[in-house]
Amino acid sequence: MQKMELESFSPVSTVAVCGGTHGNELTGVYVVREMQKQKVEKVGLTSVDVVLTNPRAVALGRRYAEMDLNRCFSDAHLSSPLTESSVYEVRRAQELNAQLGPKGSEAAVDLLIDLHNTTANMGVCLLFYSIDWLTLHIYRYIKNKMSPLPVRAIDVGVPISDAYSLEAVGKHGFAIEVGPQPNGVLRADIFNMMKKTVDLTMDWIQEFNSGCTFEAGEVEVFTVVKSVDYPRDQTGEITATIHPELQDNDFKLLRRGDPVFLSFTGETVEHEGDELHPFFVNECAYYEKKIAFHLGQKTTFQLPPVCMKKN
Repeated sequence: MQKMELESFSPVSTVAVCGGTHGNELTGVYVVREMQKQKVEKVGLTSVDVVLTNPRAVALGRRYAEMDLNRCFSDAHLSSPLTESSVYEVRRAQELNAQLGPKGSEAAVDLLIDLHNTTANMGVCLLFYSIDWLTLHIYRYIKNKMSPLPVRAIDVGVPISDAYSLEAVGKHGFAIEVGPQPNGVLRADIFNMMKKTVDLTMDWIQEFNSGCTFEAGEVEVFTVVKSVDYPRDQTGEITATIHPELQDNDFKLLRRGDPVFLSFTGETVEHEGDELHPFFVNECAYYEKKIAFHLGQKTTFQLPPVCMKKN
């Protein structure tokens, strides 16, 4: 195999740790509140901005107040003129973009981490908008340090101009999804996994900024291929739920003929088409988006060695 060239990046001087983008996903809310109590403003030479992103939704105990904040960071939403009728989350997205970005600019934070929970059985997942050697090295570091706990990476595969989630505002960024955890609930094991993931990210940054070279290696990434809706009748009502053999089996390879849905009258609906990996299976918040689960292709990426650029 051909040796990969060393890639260098600017120091990670500014980091934003954000929680409460969805107000009922409580792990991120409480990780952020704890960091604020501890007055975490600097780790080593890195400035840390700790942000409760959707305080109105947190106060309401709901995913969002008027619309999903985590769909408000596309270029179109961020550049839309604000009026008296503009919804709260669009206003808040523009405030956050001014504070942590602007998106796509040199002024944006070097790394933005957004903390989420899922009701699906996904363990720890890092979500990326694009393949970025720096953030994939962070993922590899976390995965190795947290073994044997399941840690996976998902590539959303959306161009950065269309990227609609908060983490797209940073020069580098990712969301951390940890589950399963019901909405509006805290679990100690899930809290500890997320806290550990954030702490390991900070550890990696300190090693990187101190001049450490991270060697070449490989990682597996699940790239989103498509979303699957529940079976529905002519009125749009769902007619089946996730099959027991698929429930809680996120990332297990789905083969043609495997059961995916069980109708309310007892019939099994089987998987058709390509062999792919399901995730966000039966995610509570996706019912309104008409998504029963996503399907992804597992790909192995060869990572080049990375280090900090020398002045």
